[in-house]
Amino acid sequence: MAAHTETFSVRTHGKGTTEITREIAGIVARSGIRNGTVTVFVRHTSASLVIMENADPSARRDLEVFFDKLVPEDTPYFIHTAEGPDDMPSHIRMALTRTSEVIPIINGRMALGTWQGIFLFEHRRAPHHREIAVSVVGE
Repeated sequence: MAAHTETFSVRTHGKGTTEITREIAGIVARSGIRNGTVTVFVRHTSASLVIMENADPSARRDLEVFFDKLVPEDTPYFIHTAEGPDDMPSHIRMALTRTSEVIPIINGRMALGTWQGIFLFEHRRAPHHREIAVSVVGE
């Protein structure tokens, strides 16, 4: 059993999704692992990861709008607002999604479906640098 780890940084432009599939595929290729799994983890409490439609950007925009309506900013009963009105909503949105994804590797490639991509989902309005940790395990 072999293991390979890397980290990389993603600069976001504020709220929304940023595709990171290509970066993860590069790490899988560099690992030399043919069959196993890749675990992708975002090291933040106000951003998350989603596997989502990667062909039509309107699907991701609908997801973003849904979360804005599901967990609106300026909710009067939120106490944790030290960093502004998007502070607590960003933490709740992260808790409702995921901070990690595990994808099978078959014959040296991630076994994603035809229209699936891996996306960093930024929940804060301001741009941020987000750190992604990746672990590839297998043979």
